[in-house]
Amino acid sequence: METNLASFEQDVIETSRHIPVLVDFWAPWCGPCRTLGPMLEQLEAEAGGRWRLVKVNADENPELSAHFQVRSIPFVLAFVNGQPVDQFVGVLPESQLREFLAKLQPNPVEQARQAALEALRADDKPLAIEHLRNALALDPGHDQSRLELIELLLEDSQTGSGLEAARAELALLTPRTTHANDARYLALITRLDALEAAAALPDAATLEARLASDPADLDARFDLASRAIAEQDFETALAQLLEIVQRDRNFRDQIGRKTMLSVFELMSYDPARVAHWRRALSSALN
Repeated sequence: METNLASFEQDVIETSRHIPVLVDFWAPWCGPCRTLGPMLEQLEAEAGGRWRLVKVNADENPELSAHFQVRSIPFVLAFVNGQPVDQFVGVLPESQLREFLAKLQPNPVEQARQAALEALRADDKPLAIEHLRNALALDPGHDQSRLELIELLLEDSQTGSGLEAARAELALLTPRTTHANDARYLALITRLDALEAAAALPDAATLEARLASDPADLDARFDLASRAIAEQDFETALAQLLEIVQRDRNFRDQIGRKTMLSVFELMSYDPARVAHWRRALSSALN
């Protein structure tokens, strides 16, 4: 289809939010354009609607040519999600054209992840979990999807089965995440450990009573921090963990400091508070 300045927004920008769009800048006098145009049209027909070809007569649309800095034709510009993402000048062999187009096709794993995010925005957690499981069925090594799935499973962690499912998913993460001590992975480990420990820990009142009688009881402080992490009361957890660092930074192989770092990741939605606690930890370590 042909477009111009008046219809470019609808024909290209809006359409590219749904499927990739190739914009072919051409002119009737351009010999190479007469070679490339039919090749692109044939590939578009083969694609069956997976992408769209839009043609712009460069002579009749100088504003568009100037805007996209078209200096030589044929000039092809690819749009995805409303933005130009790739381009080429001249006539490419068919094999290279196919490679160029293949890079524009949406990754089905990323499509499933985006569908999960849309489901979460609609407050449909079961559907989000389903989409993430679909992404992992397509690529079991896609750790980002698995980490997001684990986070959702931990939000429904009141049941033992939820914790078991989260632990099972953690075991399926690839070494590039687990061996590299990925911060997000360590944060999820901290939360899962806290949830599992909380079931066997004394209640908060009992732990607070222990601390009232012995403020140096670092085991009680860590147990209280674990309960708070399980309940996502991160401020309480950080206060207890910081006290551990201040009293004995080497307690249980620096568990206070290490757990604080994981809680910072769990609190990444509140960077101002994280910055406050990072300063407090830094001060305690100096």
